[in-house]
Amino acid sequence: MYKEDVELAKKARLNSHSPFSNFQVGALLRCKNGHVYMGCNIENQGIQGLCAERTAFAKAISEGEREFESITVVGAPKGVEPTEACMPCGYCRQFMSEFVGDDFKVFIPNNGKIDEYTIDDILPHRFKI
Repeated sequence: MYKEDVELAKKARLNSHSPFSNFQVGALLRCKNGHVYMGCNIENQGIQGLCAERTAFAKAISEGEREFESITVVGAPKGVEPTEACMPCGYCRQFMSEFVGDDFKVFIPNNGKIDEYTIDDILPHRFKI
């Protein structure tokens, strides 16, 4: 399943609108009910750009989803096959943490293997209500 998620995240990456950084990111968000949502990064001239992770979450949340299992994230410069780890930024880590449980997994393809993290691994000592 996770290799399929990597391939779908790579597919989502191709929709990236990144004219300033030329760095394309794709994400595949898997819900506990089996639904999946893809997202890509969307840049603009202001500071309102969206990361792929938040795009996928926004699509899912706007469709009523509230229980999330995992997210897979890939990224690389335009025209380059993503092989190295592309970790979520700090803003995405905090955003995700407000919508996921302790069992949520973050999958990051990294040089032929898939690294697995929990939300606490990538955002230790996170604020929880």
